[in-house]
Amino acid sequence: MSFSAPGSPPHPQPYPEPGPAPDGIPPQDHAYPGGPFHAAPPAPQGVLRSPTGLATALTWLLGAAVAVHLFSAGAGAYEQSWMRGFAGDTHFDDLELGLSPALTMLAGAFQLLTLLPTVVVFIIWFHRVRSNGGIFRPDAFTLGRGWAIGAWFVPAANCVLPFLIARQTWRASTQRGPDGSDRTAPAPLLTSWWVVWVLSAIVGRVFSRIFMAAETVDELLAAGLLGITADLGTMTAGVLAILFVRRLTAMQNTVATQGPYASA
Repeated sequence: MSFSAPGSPPHPQPYPEPGPAPDGIPPQDHAYPGGPFHAAPPAPQGVLRSPTGLATALTWLLGAAVAVHLFSAGAGAYEQSWMRGFAGDTHFDDLELGLSPALTMLAGAFQLLTLLPTVVVFIIWFHRVRSNGGIFRPDAFTLGRGWAIGAWFVPAANCVLPFLIARQTWRASTQRGPDGSDRTAPAPLLTSWWVVWVLSAIVGRVFSRIFMAAETVDELLAAGLLGITADLGTMTAGVLAILFVRRLTAMQNTVATQGPYASA
């Protein structure tokens, strides 16, 4: 589909022609030169760009990330079984090398390989849909479109601001009613994705801290359970992210091709 000719609200009505001239002043003296003046269309606020290609690439990348985290959770479960064969006070450095550590390191390498391209493409897509939303409905946003990138890099605030931008973009990408009335834009999919992702990120950080400080098998087992939980949570968040990306992209395609007003 093309975003080159999106639907848009009707253009403003032309300004009325000049009324009768005051007494003693010829009509042509107060009329606009060249005939009655008509308002020009509003200045464009940007150019719509289709997010479909980015959404497709992002779907594949997120799918790969989901598979990697599933593999990581499986490796973690295998590691739990393997470590239970050692005494609880065995020091980490005394553990015999085997298949389990190799699988864990392989899972970590896969996670690093998928993380960077997924993050880059997601932020590009996120900025694209935010920019389109600003053209659809500029009044729906409280933050400039640059925040669609910057919000992810602000410590602590990156747990809230991206969600706020995503929710406002969702609203801006929702068609109005046939009579021009504003429609509610419930987004349980968006909320579910964000809550699961944030919780998974928190659990993942706790896991990293405990794992780095662990010295005995018991401490490693406790850290490993958190790691498995973080992997399963991230995997779930990835599936929800795919659904969110595809849904919001489809909503913007609808507004761009059918216009901002839903059919009766």
